[in-house]
Amino acid sequence: MRPNVEGINVDQKDADFMKVFVGILVGLLVFLILAIIGANIISGKESVDVQNDPRVQAAIEERIAPIGKVNTAEVKQETAGGGGADGKSVYDSACMACHGTGAAGAPVLGNKDAWADRIAKGNDTLFDHAINGFKGMPPKGGNAGLSDEEVKAAVKYMVGESQ
Repeated sequence: MRPNVEGINVDQKDADFMKVFVGILVGLLVFLILAIIGANIISGKESVDVQNDPRVQAAIEERIAPIGKVNTAEVKQETAGGGGADGKSVYDSACMACHGTGAAGAPVLGNKDAWADRIAKGNDTLFDHAINGFKGMPPKGGNAGLSDEEVKAAVKYMVGESQ
């Protein structure tokens, strides 16, 4: 037993505090349960499963839908007359990025000095390099969707403009 403080047993003080403390906790717990039951009665509804609500799902899908779509369909380029490949349009779409600026050491279209040695090797070598890639140039100028005929037409166009 502990000594008395102001005439009250210290153990008794601890026991009295615990009774009051536990009483308050039980009271708060009862209040919380009654508040939840009351809220459900006032709302007049059972709890709604929003995860399976089709309106909620539609709203979520609308919010997370992509802004645009990427068209991965293969595009074939044709000339106005419906004939073979148009070298200029192939050049404009696949070759101009490098051969128009000289990027990665590519000879610039129309620069006769830069093209002279290449043209001297012949069209077969130029076709092979353009189709299969050469040094810094990727095969088919980086557009694998081009046919060999379209690549050859672009090479002929660039040679014609650079002689």
